[in-house]
Amino acid sequence: MSDRSAASAPPEVDRVAASRAAVAARRARAAVKHEVATGLRSPLDVLRVAYDEPEGVEGRLRVTEFLTSIPAIGQTKCSRIMADLQIAASKRLGGLGRLQRRRLREFTAEWIADHGGVGDRLVVLAGPTAVGKGTVAGYIREHHPDVKLSVSATTRAPRPGEVDGEHYYFVSDEEFDRMVEGGQLLEWATVHNAHRYGTPRGPVEEAIAAGNGVLLEIDIQGARSVRRAMPEATLVFLLPPTWEELVRRLVGRGTESPAEQQRRLETAKVELAAVDEFDHQVVNHEVRDAAQKVVDLMRPRRGRRQPAPRHDLPRTEGAPVPKESHG
Repeated sequence: MSDRSAASAPPEVDRVAASRAAVAARRARAAVKHEVATGLRSPLDVLRVAYDEPEGVEGRLRVTEFLTSIPAIGQTKCSRIMADLQIAASKRLGGLGRLQRRRLREFTAEWIADHGGVGDRLVVLAGPTAVGKGTVAGYIREHHPDVKLSVSATTRAPRPGEVDGEHYYFVSDEEFDRMVEGGQLLEWATVHNAHRYGTPRGPVEEAIAAGNGVLLEIDIQGARSVRRAMPEATLVFLLPPTWEELVRRLVGRGTESPAEQQRRLETAKVELAAVDEFDHQVVNHEVRDAAQKVVDLMRPRRGRRQPAPRHDLPRTEGAPVPKESHG
């Protein structure tokens, strides 16, 4: 061996360390696949971690390894799925593009739903402030009694017309603290740097166990928490038709001071940027139509309507409003 090749070769200790690291990485990936294959871990949780940490163990999994670890997906079926999703066989979970990530998660969620998982029985409706989440959820409560709406707990005071136990559970800070400490909340967050909101865990788990569909109408922070706690949940982002309409709705309801309105609008700009974290997007042009689209997402896929054509939404001042998606 020449002096040059000898000088460029890594020291023996480095090769040994690299070999040990490679073996450890393979074992870690094998452990993840085993957890999925035996049902100890949801495939959707693996995707969540892979997307959050592309260089982690889950992120380094090849898509083909991930798919074939899911029960009932073999090599032949995996090849067909990869072609349908337009993902190359060499791709790793952490290296997927935005659209590929969405396609893979949607496929995985549908597969789980079709094979007995929670799937669409738990749907989270979130979106920016003043987009009309409460109004859409209220319409669903009134016109679709088969859908169970989770009632959130909050430390804020009731607004005019709100009923305790129907719209929210209005609790004191001390009572909310007790719920957090007792593990009674599926998720909770401080919203707009002011009041706390949380979803009582018991009623949600009981409804799902009974085979019922549950709709959670919560903020974006809460939606992220639910995805961590229940990765099989379906997340729906409610969008305004335009930024100007969002401003009009917030100012028009007259429940906040001008300073609070401005603060909420600044928050809304940040919230709109989270749209790609969600599985579906619904634009709240009309409450009735938006509510129907959300309810359709909770039905078995064989009973759903065909999705409507996609429509371009205008880019608006302060925040871009993306295209609508119905799945």
